Amino acid sequence: MFDRLEIFDLASTRARHAAARQAVVAQNIANADTPGYRARDVNDFAETYRALQGGNGPADGRLPIRTVDAGGPESPNGNSVSLEIEMLRGIEAQRAHSRALQVYGSAMNILRTSLGR
Repeated sequence: MFDRLEIFDLASTRARHAAARQAVVAQNIANADTPGYRARDVNDFAETYRALQGGNGPADGRLPIRTVDAGGPESPNGNSVSLEIEMLRGIEAQRAHSRALQVYGSAMNILRTSLGR
């Protein structure tokens, strides 16, 4: 009965997406001085979730996250990483992860309350 509640699925998917975005941001920051490196970002969460719900996701249960070129101006050495933008992306990913954990925790509290525990 409670094995596939959509709120838990949504919250865990959102948290995994935020973690993947944070990993891409960390990779961008690590390559901030690499000549010719192009900054990357992940596709939107809504696009990822739609692909997962539409059955377009991988059969092994992994998220269908695509990394895309983040764009932005290039420095003279061809690098497109802006540390300021990457810091903002990192903060957005951290907030999305925290929000997902809050939703998960709130849903758990509601479920516990409904069960009388």
